[in-house]
Amino acid sequence: MTTTTGTGQPVRTIAFVAYPGFTMLDMGGPLQVCSALADTVPGFRTVVLGERIEPMGTDTPLSVVPSHTFDEVPDPDVLVVPGGLVPTIAAMADETLLARLRRAAAGASVVASVCTGSLLLAAAGLLEGRKAATHWLFRDMLVPFGATPVADRWVEDGRYVTAAGVSAGIDMALHLVGRLAGEDTARQVQLLIEYDPKPPFGAIDWAAADAARYEPFVKQALTEALAGHPELFARLGG
Repeated sequence: MTTTTGTGQPVRTIAFVAYPGFTMLDMGGPLQVCSALADTVPGFRTVVLGERIEPMGTDTPLSVVPSHTFDEVPDPDVLVVPGGLVPTIAAMADETLLARLRRAAAGASVVASVCTGSLLLAAAGLLEGRKAATHWLFRDMLVPFGATPVADRWVEDGRYVTAAGVSAGIDMALHLVGRLAGEDTARQVQLLIEYDPKPPFGAIDWAAADAARYEPFVKQALTEALAGHPELFARLGG
């Protein structure tokens, strides 16, 4: 969706999708990055879309209120979908939300996701034949929808840009700013938000990450989320 300012300058809309129970940092990190872009460079605005403009719970004690409804911004230029755990898996069976994603994605120049948000894009039929990233515990769940899981911080496949788990959304969003406004602008945004991570315990040792250890956790999440949807439960390996 491209609007105009009072001076007639076109404004590109970057829309974030809110739904009950999403992971706060999945949205908050990229939203901060894209809001800094909008504050720095004329011609961009950020919005948060929901079914209704009312408080919506997240996976933290903090609730959010969307700035607009899907009907108010049906054709964003950029669409960003955050992930989550049980609520996100359950949303894979929410045809109303999936239809909203298909509609918003249809005319978008970029469709992005963070963490298990890519599972929602996959369930909406938008990632078939594409490479995609998601949280490392849920990569295999992309396969039944025709996507190819990639174990990268973020991956770009045409107009689709998908990030790995939670904090990876910040990296993806900075890449997105570079794509939209150039590397110099992305570096400026990175400086403004002082994104220079130095984890106190060092980088993750991926070789020691034991997915099998978390299989009961994943199975329980699937069971809880898809109790009323046995076909989808089976499709995801439940």
